[in-house]
Amino acid sequence: MTAMTQNDYSALTPPQVGRWSPSLSVSVVVPSHGGPHLDLTLAALAAQTYPEHLMEVVVVDDGSAPPIELPEIRPVNTRIVRVTDGWGISHAVNTGVKAADGEIIQRLDSDMVAGREHIEAMARWHHVSDYVVSIGMKRFVEKPPLTPAQVFGAARLGELFDLASAVPSSTEATIEKTDGLRKSRNPYHVCTGPTFALPREIFHAVGGLDPHVLRGEDTEFAYRLAMHGVVFVPEPLAEAVHLGLPAQHRDRERAVRVVEPFLAHRIPLRRDLRKDRGRRWLVPYVEIVLDVTDTSESTVRQAVAAALDGKVQDVVVTLVGPWSRMSDERRSVLGDPCFELRVMRELYAHDERIRMIDEAAPTPAPTPFRYVGPVDVPLHKATLERMIESVQKDLTGVLVVDLPDGRTARLERTSALARARLLAEPCADLDEIIEVTHGVRHEPPDRFWPAPAAPKPVSIPAPPPARHAGAHVPAQAEVRAAPQLSRATPEVRCPGSDLALERAFHRGGEGGAQALLDPSRRGELTA
Repeated sequence: MTAMTQNDYSALTPPQVGRWSPSLSVSVVVPSHGGPHLDLTLAALAAQTYPEHLMEVVVVDDGSAPPIELPEIRPVNTRIVRVTDGWGISHAVNTGVKAADGEIIQRLDSDMVAGREHIEAMARWHHVSDYVVSIGMKRFVEKPPLTPAQVFGAARLGELFDLASAVPSSTEATIEKTDGLRKSRNPYHVCTGPTFALPREIFHAVGGLDPHVLRGEDTEFAYRLAMHGVVFVPEPLAEAVHLGLPAQHRDRERAVRVVEPFLAHRIPLRRDLRKDRGRRWLVPYVEIVLDVTDTSESTVRQAVAAALDGKVQDVVVTLVGPWSRMSDERRSVLGDPCFELRVMRELYAHDERIRMIDEAAPTPAPTPFRYVGPVDVPLHKATLERMIESVQKDLTGVLVVDLPDGRTARLERTSALARARLLAEPCADLDEIIEVTHGVRHEPPDRFWPAPAAPKPVSIPAPPPARHAGAHVPAQAEVRAAPQLSRATPEVRCPGSDLALERAFHRGGEGGAQALLDPSRRGELTA
């Protein structure tokens, strides 16, 4: 496979539309509730240039009443499946993909009319790479009076709709500003519409759409695709119109409010949605992995406390150790060879921020970052914050901090690690691949483990010159330096040397000072 850098797909050369012979099968999954425009959607799909023997359409009836029936004009390989468990777009899409046979899954809404070359233009990218997600274009139009026959017979969308007055998708401006997403920092943002295509294996690998997300389900799914290492490719030749304006135009305030909690819990990179201090989120920002095998409980306690007390609070701590091999059979509680591990397990068993596993997962997805370092080198409060700042400047894949004793601590970007796994042959060095796709940087520890601030110097005034017996001692000579002297202690004036009084305090406290002042008791100082 071709190793692409970040989201730059320039290395790929897809075949020209109309001048190639496709070989991969495509399943177009169309979720529908009621399906008022389904007849137009299927008429447009029946006119596609993609070979009909390589294309099937799976219409998913999401609880329509009455049940959906297929119209007369439709693709040859079209069938209906019905949702039997749950409701909503995510349930419907997952149901359709489960029933689909195609190697490529094309998602399309039942209120969209696709141009004749839509499926072909999207699918050509998947013939040159098996880890891309192609994104189709769409514009919003009010539905004119049309028949399925008119849609089927039109050579171009411009024959059916006034495209000059159509409302463009907000994602098209983002695509243009970022050189077709090649320079986008978060390209998953534009994969929000109901026309995208991806390999079926990747759909299942990331778990499909989340049925608990009722709004913003495409964005959340696209984020997990990004954490899987895919490259997002917008396809301008894949034109389509959406019949009717989007929900944001009808009630923007509610549309924004309803989606925010779903995305706040599931997309840690949306830092703007996680401003509430002290909160716990479904998907953490950073996973901190510590190998605690053969480590004392006190060392682990210190490391965990430091991990949870940093400036970056949105974390989960993973303690790697032989937990599953610890038998619960009768044993000597105090003489147990696994004594330290058992104390640790009981200490952290009920803290939801701490997980105990035998082996770290290949990637921390959907968590976007993972820190791995020696358990006996506790994190500084600023360590994670500064490491993330460092890698976010240029989207570096891995930051390696070279510790003074020859060991290393590292911050891994999940999307880079996942990309390397998609590209790697067995036993390959993943860092070598990440160096090509995202970059690996080494830095010294000083910035990430800053040294404690040096204490300010303390000025000790020189003792005043000795005074003759009977000389008046001004108020400034009152004793203040002795730590044993409480604020309630009466002021003591030294008839002789201040130095002698100070020594008396150190040797005998307040009583020593009184002995110095009383000539009849000075013998107590040498007792």
